[in-house]
Amino acid sequence: MQCRRAGTQNPSVAHTEGENPTSRSSSSSHTPAPFLRRGMRQEAAAAATTSLVLTQDARGRKDNHHHRPLPPEEDDDTDAMTPPSCTTILLRRDGEEAAANEEPPQLVPPLNFAMVDHGVYRSGFPDASNLPFLESLRLRSVLYLCPEPYPEANQEFLRARGIRLFQFGIDGSKEPFVNIPEDRIREALKVVLDTRNHPVLIHCKRGKHRTGCVVGCLRKLQRWCLTSVFDEYQRFAGAKARVSDLRFMELFDISSLKHLPASFSCWERSTE
Repeated sequence: MQCRRAGTQNPSVAHTEGENPTSRSSSSSHTPAPFLRRGMRQEAAAAATTSLVLTQDARGRKDNHHHRPLPPEEDDDTDAMTPPSCTTILLRRDGEEAAANEEPPQLVPPLNFAMVDHGVYRSGFPDASNLPFLESLRLRSVLYLCPEPYPEANQEFLRARGIRLFQFGIDGSKEPFVNIPEDRIREALKVVLDTRNHPVLIHCKRGKHRTGCVVGCLRKLQRWCLTSVFDEYQRFAGAKARVSDLRFMELFDISSLKHLPASFSCWERSTE
């Protein structure tokens, strides 16, 4: 009688039905199944990770495509001019602003300058700084009331612009030795009354006394009352007003000049 231990198997016991002994021996030579399943799981995880990274990268590129401006297209024309540098643009802009902000030179009128009537002006002696202003008046003539020779620089200015010079020298001595030649005042007035000489500038040294006498006598020809004549003289002479000048204007006889027209007021400007 044979005895068997519990839980033991006789190696000589035949294999179960349907099991191929050759397949068992051959399967023992390959990698065990647990290792195959583990490798497949690792490859699947790696593939999923790679797919996730690619998806995120594509999404990031898509976002950048919407938020970032496209780079400018390159010009294929190799002959295109090189754009100016920033320095060139700034220098050009500064130059344009300087030209735009550049102001024209200021015009400086002579001492005691004023308009007597349309086409008739009065002033003191013009110096070099006043010449651009005189040029703006488009003068045709200058009436000079001093005996001294006219400066060469002023004469050159007049010659270059075709301005005629009339000189009637009147002594500018102070009182009580004042001699105002009536004949010269009369000749000076004839020049002023001739509209062919307009625009004309009347001037002496300061534009006060000799010029004031000529303008005062002109006002008498224009039918001004003596009060208005004296007020105008006083406005330019100031504290240097001379009683002899006032007396001369009061006694000046305009009868010999009444035949000359004095109609050169602003509403009757001569077109000659």
